[in-house]
Amino acid sequence: MIYVRTVTAAVKSRNNVFAARNHSSVRMEDTMKFDVIYRTSTSFVVEIKENGYFSSEQEHEIYVNGNLAEKSDRNVATVFGLEPSTTYNVRIRCGTEESEEFKVTTEEEFVTLNVRDFGAKGDGETDDTRFIQCAINACPKGGRVYIPAGVYKIYPLFLKSDLVLDIGKDATLSAFTDRTKFPILPGKIECVDKEKEYLLGTWEGDPLDMFAGIITGINVENVVITGQGTIDGCASRENWWDNPKVKRIAWRPRMIFLNKCKNVVLHGITVTNSPSWNIHPYFSEDLKFIGISVLGPKDSPNTDGLDPESCKNVDIIGVYFSVGDDCIAIKSGKIYMGAKYKTPSENLTIRQCCMRDGHGSITIGSEMAGGVKNLNVENCLFLHTDRGLRIKTRRGRGKDAIVTGIRFENIIMDHVMTPVVMNSFYFCDADGHSDYVQSKEFHPVDERTPYLGDFLFRNLKATNCHAAASYLYGLPEQKIHHVVFENASFSFAENPTAGVPAMMDGVDKQTNTGIFAKNIETLELRNVTVSGQNGDAVISDGIDQFVQ
Repeated sequence: MIYVRTVTAAVKSRNNVFAARNHSSVRMEDTMKFDVIYRTSTSFVVEIKENGYFSSEQEHEIYVNGNLAEKSDRNVATVFGLEPSTTYNVRIRCGTEESEEFKVTTEEEFVTLNVRDFGAKGDGETDDTRFIQCAINACPKGGRVYIPAGVYKIYPLFLKSDLVLDIGKDATLSAFTDRTKFPILPGKIECVDKEKEYLLGTWEGDPLDMFAGIITGINVENVVITGQGTIDGCASRENWWDNPKVKRIAWRPRMIFLNKCKNVVLHGITVTNSPSWNIHPYFSEDLKFIGISVLGPKDSPNTDGLDPESCKNVDIIGVYFSVGDDCIAIKSGKIYMGAKYKTPSENLTIRQCCMRDGHGSITIGSEMAGGVKNLNVENCLFLHTDRGLRIKTRRGRGKDAIVTGIRFENIIMDHVMTPVVMNSFYFCDADGHSDYVQSKEFHPVDERTPYLGDFLFRNLKATNCHAAASYLYGLPEQKIHHVVFENASFSFAENPTAGVPAMMDGVDKQTNTGIFAKNIETLELRNVTVSGQNGDAVISDGIDQFVQ
């Protein structure tokens, strides 16, 4: 076991202008802290503060006009079923604590369009695509398209600006799976100006032909998808998940695909059984994902939960993930996209979320040639994932592949095989096992060399680790700049399962390895404990400055 003295340090949180919208703060002195973080015309969202990670030990009750409206142990909870432009008296009770009464006023609404009035049947058999699309197209600014209880079979639906799409309780948008009837989004279309191009489809970081998402938004803004209902991609081994790495007509669709969109909110809904990545925002900004659930079988291929790619100002709050791949994967394209567009994913907040069963709880890369900057993760649970933070980079990603400003604070991990992984030798792509990518010898720094900058891990507790406490391996020619672990503890499972901590050549399966750190300019371990490891608690090499 190692024990290093405690120090204190201050870290400033990002001031996200978009997060301030629809946001009011209430604080009960010495009792209960909470925020009303979002409102629609028919609902509002409360975030309970300082009461656990994602969920609390005690259920909290939300009373509206004296009546119990919602009971939940989640720290981010929604009251649905309200009337537009109405002020409600609200109070919250959690155990013996109770807030004073406060007021919440719902948003205005011009008109509600019920898709049944447009011909939708919701009988689980009829193709309801054109009826729902008609309601979407007919909805005026300030209106709401409402989908009541029922099962609505659909092919891809296309969003438009200034839209609220409300998927009601017990309503399911259930996707057909006949790929011959899916629209195709071409990857790259040449413009009249030959130096420009129009990008629509994308696959794993390159502009490639892709089927339209079950829900697709292209160049739209001011969109809300809300409700208690479900979007079901109906993917299985009999359709989309059969030979998943083989392109057939076009690459597999996303569940929700947002291309060059702005000011989009997904709230309350459940998405499940996606053909590939569940939610994929692409070159979009000012996005909120609040209180949704993203689900898929553990063995479903490439069903990442939420993958912001070259996106800016993204808030992911109170989301539950249980998927077959990375829960959240932050990207910015492969080398062509990164070098040409130089658009990082930046200013991201992930808070009060639960990540379960995926490969990585939060992954950066491997398609991130445009960089990832300013990621703040706090008050989250990582459960039974292969890795907690997983950075996948390699030579060839390019000089714009800069990852920096990464902060993890107040994180609980249980049965995460390796809590923190920074892999500078990730063996992706056709040349992934080449000597250039995998050589551990010094290479000249050039336009192909990626950069890993500043990382802070504070108040982190990881129990039942398996492979390694953490595995940090920088390039010898471009070391990881600065890594700080403060108030962090790691302990191993009694009967660990052997695993490879980082997907790179030369690393074997292992168990109970401590903190492995190589090729880092400054490594700080402040009040860090490792228990149950085999051998040294810290295995270090190529560290220029080691502070403990």
